[in-house]
Amino acid sequence: MLNLKNVSKTYGNNTVKAVDAISLEVKSGQILGFIGPNGAGKTTAMKMITGILKPDEGTITVNGYDISTEPLAAKQSFGYVPDSPDMFLRLKGIEYLNFMGDMYQVDETTRQEKITSMAQTFEMTGALSARIQSYSHGMRQKIIIMGALMHNPAVWILDEPLTGLDPRSSFQLKEMMRQHAQAGNIVFFSTHMLEVAEKLCDKIALINKGKIVFFGELEELKDMHNQLSLEEIFMEVTANA
Repeated sequence: MLNLKNVSKTYGNNTVKAVDAISLEVKSGQILGFIGPNGAGKTTAMKMITGILKPDEGTITVNGYDISTEPLAAKQSFGYVPDSPDMFLRLKGIEYLNFMGDMYQVDETTRQEKITSMAQTFEMTGALSARIQSYSHGMRQKIIIMGALMHNPAVWILDEPLTGLDPRSSFQLKEMMRQHAQAGNIVFFSTHMLEVAEKLCDKIALINKGKIVFFGELEELKDMHNQLSLEEIFMEVTANA
């Protein structure tokens, strides 16, 4: 389970909260789509969930562990894909994956099986011996996803994971997300691709100006807005907020 309770964050001396008392609960077996306009607070919220940022108020538990008081146990239970894949650029792809395997104490046999399987899935086998700085944006996105999933975490936290992926890799990742949730795990991902969220998610959390303006099942949201599409609802809600 992933649980946020009354979580807030303000940057510096700003009087406006980047995230304002948000509460969410994502249960095992669910895919939650976290949507909102640029600057709404999505990335800030995800960085607090992962322990990169410390909330000013509220509590966050990941798989039963409080990210503030039990950070190592919490971080062991999730995989995180940030909003930018431009990291560890001087490492070769295989060096990065082995680094992630070491970090999460993945045994050699399991590690090699995961690397082989994911490299085939994302068509990265021939690129693993090259440095990440030589990769295209899409290839960097793939290698970061592969690293995040190396230890088979129960909770996936993915910030715009489909950005830059080619259609085949995008399809493969969406299928992996479905399978991960069907196995009783959690996928929490942000996206601007509303048609993807509409097809993939069990629940939607719509954030605007730091506040959650809707959290629940998509059909419930559509019932509240005369069965409009998610894109139409998004435009209406954010325009009127």
